[in-house]
Amino acid sequence: MPAIMYGTAWKKEATAKLVETAVDAGFRSIDTANQLIHYDEALVGEALLALKQKGIGRESLFLQTKFTSVNGQDARTPYDAKANLTTQVNQSMVSSLKHLHTDYLDSYVLHGPYSRQGLTPQDLEVWAAMEEHVNEGRTRMIGVSNVSADQLDALCSVAVTKPMIVQNRCYAMRGWDSAVREICRKEGIIYQGFSLLTANPHVLESGAVHAMARRLNTGVAQIVFRFAMQIGMLPLTGTTNQQHMLEDLTAESLSLTAEEMQTIENMG
Repeated sequence: MPAIMYGTAWKKEATAKLVETAVDAGFRSIDTANQLIHYDEALVGEALLALKQKGIGRESLFLQTKFTSVNGQDARTPYDAKANLTTQVNQSMVSSLKHLHTDYLDSYVLHGPYSRQGLTPQDLEVWAAMEEHVNEGRTRMIGVSNVSADQLDALCSVAVTKPMIVQNRCYAMRGWDSAVREICRKEGIIYQGFSLLTANPHVLESGAVHAMARRLNTGVAQIVFRFAMQIGMLPLTGTTNQQHMLEDLTAESLSLTAEEMQTIENMG
C-alpha cells in the first residue's frame, strides 16, 4: 500500500478532475465512499477511466471505498434502505464495483459503527457480510472507520476476519488516537489518519513545527504528514491544489529526528 492516500470527500462535481490530477501528480491510493452526502464515487470511477486511457491501469492503484449505513446517508442510498443489512452491504458493494469500473476492491471499510459505544447486532451482521466479500474475492481487505478503542478491541475479539484497516479522524489533543493506534500495532492493522491538518490547527501554527519545516525546506503540512508516517500512520490528504499534492508526496522522503517526533507527539 502506498505511504499516503488521496481522499475524495467533499469534492462534489470536481471529484473526477481532482482524482485525475492527484494520480497524475503521483498518488496511487484513492479513498472514497458510496455516500452521496460527502462523496461522489461514480466520479472517482470516471477519473479511473480517463487514467486508463493514459496508461495508468487499475492494477497500479489501491482503491478503497466504504459501506455507509442508512443513518449516514440521505435519501439517495445505494441500496434498498428497507432491506436487511446483509442485502444492503451486498447491494452497496455491487454499486461500488460498477461505479469504479472494477471487479475487485483493495479495501472495503465500514464507515462507522451503528452506535457511539460498543458493538451492536447490526455491526456484527454488516461485518459478517463484509467478511463474505473477502472470501469471495470482491475485496482484498476489510476495515472500519470512526471507531473507538473499545469498539475496535471488541471487533477484533469476535471477528472471523479481523479488521485490516482502521481509518479515524486524528486529534493531537487525544494523543494522536494513541489507544486505537496501540490496538492496531498489536493486531497488525494499518492505521489511516484523516483530518490531520484540519483537526490540528494549533500544530500547524506551532513555532516548533515551523522550525522543523525551515530545517527541511518544506511546508508545515508535510511535517505533519511525515510525523504521521514515522509514528506508524498512513495519512490521508484531500488537498485540491496541484502544487500541494506534489508537496504532500515529498513527505515520504523527509526525516524527523527523535526529538522532533517527541515534540509533535506531545503537542496534545
